[in-house]
Amino acid sequence: MTLSAPRGASRATPWPALGDLVAGIAVASILVPQSIAFAQLAGVPPHLGLIAAVLPPLAASFFASSPYLQTGPVAITSVLTFGVLSDFATPGTAEFIGLAALLALLVGIVRLGLGLMRWGFVTYFMSQPVLAGFTTAAAILIVLAQVPVVLGVSGGSAGIVADAAAALAHPGAWTIDIVVVAGLTVLVVLGGRRVHPLTPGVLLAVVGGMLFSQLSGFDGAVVGEIPRGLPAHVGYFPWERLPTLLVPAGVIALMGFAEPSAIARMYAEQDRMAWSPDREFVSQGVANIVAGMSGTFPVGGSFSRSSVARLAGARSRWTGAIAALVVLIFLPVAGVLASLPTAVLGAIVIASVVALIRLKPWVEMFQASLTQAGVAGTTFVLTLALAPRIDLAVLGGVGLAVVVHLWRELLVRVEVRRDGDTLRLEPVGVLFFASAPPLDNAIVQQLAAHPDARRLVIDLKQLGRIDYTGALVLRRIAREAERAGLEVRLTGVPQQARRVLHRVLGGDSPLLDPSGRG
Repeated sequence: MTLSAPRGASRATPWPALGDLVAGIAVASILVPQSIAFAQLAGVPPHLGLIAAVLPPLAASFFASSPYLQTGPVAITSVLTFGVLSDFATPGTAEFIGLAALLALLVGIVRLGLGLMRWGFVTYFMSQPVLAGFTTAAAILIVLAQVPVVLGVSGGSAGIVADAAAALAHPGAWTIDIVVVAGLTVLVVLGGRRVHPLTPGVLLAVVGGMLFSQLSGFDGAVVGEIPRGLPAHVGYFPWERLPTLLVPAGVIALMGFAEPSAIARMYAEQDRMAWSPDREFVSQGVANIVAGMSGTFPVGGSFSRSSVARLAGARSRWTGAIAALVVLIFLPVAGVLASLPTAVLGAIVIASVVALIRLKPWVEMFQASLTQAGVAGTTFVLTLALAPRIDLAVLGGVGLAVVVHLWRELLVRVEVRRDGDTLRLEPVGVLFFASAPPLDNAIVQQLAAHPDARRLVIDLKQLGRIDYTGALVLRRIAREAERAGLEVRLTGVPQQARRVLHRVLGGDSPLLDPSGRG
């Protein structure tokens, strides 16, 4: 029998193919407007988004393992950047831009370090409830942040939620032509996806917005002049802020990597291709270091652009480099975007993140585990309540997830069965240094409740793990029971625990039932 090559096995070619060229152009048509929109979302001038759409993707393409993953400005990382830095400087100022570049540099160093140490496995440690709660709330915050923009209302300084609520509560202050332009933009972008995933809805919306602005004498907020070349502040890093940015950089490095790793892993599974989280960490790390050195802001992997690259026929990691080169070719004429209404950019942001607001994972969580649903809900509430410092919400959610995990690990229940003068105890859970004392107490209580028992069988088959401390506790319980006149046997020893128990009890210990059945 001849085995055919796995689907997609030939796609990870070392050199660009025709499919990469087509996919790169398709990605670039989305990357240009998104990079400008996400730059504004991050609190930096729009032209920095274009630079972040060129140099970081070029750098990442040399190290990436996925042929589809597209690097550049992304919504979640941008809103995290704004949230972290808005406490330290006014968005759009030279100080804020310098902080954004330093933050990108730190994020890059963290990701590069994790990749070089082959710690890509940490991507699997991110709690899904925390990710679901954070992503949903962050997407809602991103949408709310654009509400004053798409309604043509001057934003206040009361906060994202309060400003959006104030704008929605006063429809008389809305600017009708801005509302219409923004609404049509959302319809074109989302409607284009419904027609076909490769429909250039974002590009059509941008072109339509510029034509409307120029032909109608639009006097609302527009992108304005776009400077050429690298920003003048390249190389400026406010190092005195370094200590305050270390923890946020770590949060962004891990949370911002969750989406690109999920993208690469999902497509690798669907196309039966190998991928390396270590290499993706390296590629994303190098991309952010380049972003910092070029004076821009943190970048990440884009789900929407990666999907377009795959559907357009990407064959290798060079698709991202081709997209970046197309944007580079566009830079000399980027001034044509000066008349683009910012409401169009706000609507593009909304259309880009609305897909992140999903109810199905929440329903599944509530059906499967109310505890984990509680973790997700708490992270969700914290993200909304602590905005714009949503990085603190991530830390709170992760901390709660760890506490819940430890709490569940501590719960070792004991199932009790009585057969004549034999008392059979079956502990269920994980027996380690922290759960050993509760198990000790539970067994002592059962022995006290059955004073007439003459034989004690402790069946360990339902224990997932037994560490050294747990083995010592079992030995002490058994010996004390023997001193009290009971015949003791340990049975059902899990395969993974036999080594430690044999060493603690002795391989020929009479406590161990050689049959394993008790």
